[in-house]
Amino acid sequence: MTPQHDKTLSADPDSSSADRYRWTIVGAGAVMTCIAIGAMFSLAIFLQPISADTGWSRAGISSGMTLNFVVMGVSGFGWGAASDRIGARPVVLTSAVLLGVALALASRATSLLQFQLTYGILVGLAASAFFAPMMAITSKWFDRQRGLAVSLVSAGMGVAPMTVSPFARWLVSTYDWRTAMLSIGVLACAILIPAALLVRRPPAAEAAAALDSNVPAHHADATGMRVFDALRSRQFLALGLAYFACCAAHSGPIFHMVSYAILCGIPPMAAVSIYSVEGLSGLGGRLLLGVLADRFGAKRVLIAGLLIQALVISGYLFAHRLEQFYSLALIFGAAYGGVMPLYVVLAREYFGTRIIGTVLGAATMLSSLGMALGPVIGGWIFDLSGRYTWLYIGSSIVGLAAVGIACAFAPVPVSQRQAPAALP
Repeated sequence: MTPQHDKTLSADPDSSSADRYRWTIVGAGAVMTCIAIGAMFSLAIFLQPISADTGWSRAGISSGMTLNFVVMGVSGFGWGAASDRIGARPVVLTSAVLLGVALALASRATSLLQFQLTYGILVGLAASAFFAPMMAITSKWFDRQRGLAVSLVSAGMGVAPMTVSPFARWLVSTYDWRTAMLSIGVLACAILIPAALLVRRPPAAEAAAALDSNVPAHHADATGMRVFDALRSRQFLALGLAYFACCAAHSGPIFHMVSYAILCGIPPMAAVSIYSVEGLSGLGGRLLLGVLADRFGAKRVLIAGLLIQALVISGYLFAHRLEQFYSLALIFGAAYGGVMPLYVVLAREYFGTRIIGTVLGAATMLSSLGMALGPVIGGWIFDLSGRYTWLYIGSSIVGLAAVGIACAFAPVPVSQRQAPAALP
């Protein structure tokens, strides 16, 4: 397979065909983010069984996820830049194979260090190749309904807790954690490879014409803004820091949710169902906030979502019954799930399409570093105190910081917001 195969949909210039195929891109992206992110986050389900079987500490096992996010951050920038150069399809196809191999190797680990390295490095390297390239290619296909489109791709991550997580829990209950992790790796390859083969770039001639005639001259696509200039701009600084703080706020509560609920007396399968409710709510939140962003603007909706996220995190401190966990999960999932695609919309508005993969890769790097903090800090807090209280207090404070940073976003120029409406 060559990069040239990824450049255009077909020789047929019929725009209606391209309009139809763009929703295929959305569907493929949603499937890939669901399987890849679901497989990665299944470690939350494996945390207690691995610890019980091996005697490894929860902090030690959680460190594998922390290393995972660190590697995701660094490699995500590279994958995003690669997708700008050679297209998204070769990137996601390579990573589909790598993810299956990584999970298979992690399932055979015989020491904590071996598990941390195989799961943390290889799974992180593979999983990081899906979000930025698929969000970037989706944003290139859509000039209208962009918020909804990227939200639907991101919705795959919301579906993951309702699909991969219960499946992982069933596998662990039926077999053991090693067989379960190996099975998820095989399943990941079987689904991701066909989905990756569906990925195409939008028709190059239409994209080039739209950029040349509709984007104001002082923005990235018209002038060929260098990546260096974009990444040191005020817009990217605010975008990256808000993304970092947002993910640092919710990563710990998400990863340790099942363990925290069990600690509060919730049965294990019911605790996993809380995780699934968050995912279902996140799916609805992505769709709702995506539509609202198209109507009211991404910045306003993002700030509101971040504020709700910070407040609900603190609410978990007062939850002790299953129905209380469910109620909070509905709001929390909608908030953290709904805000995630909005960073893509803002990046597209600020920087255009030509370097969008690289910009999103850099922003994802910062978000991954934020995500890396929650699992290990939460595990460390639990190992020291036997409780998760300070994890939720600290996460809520960081969430409020994300709100403040998001308020610093510079408004998108009116001429730039209106440009997409002129596109055919």
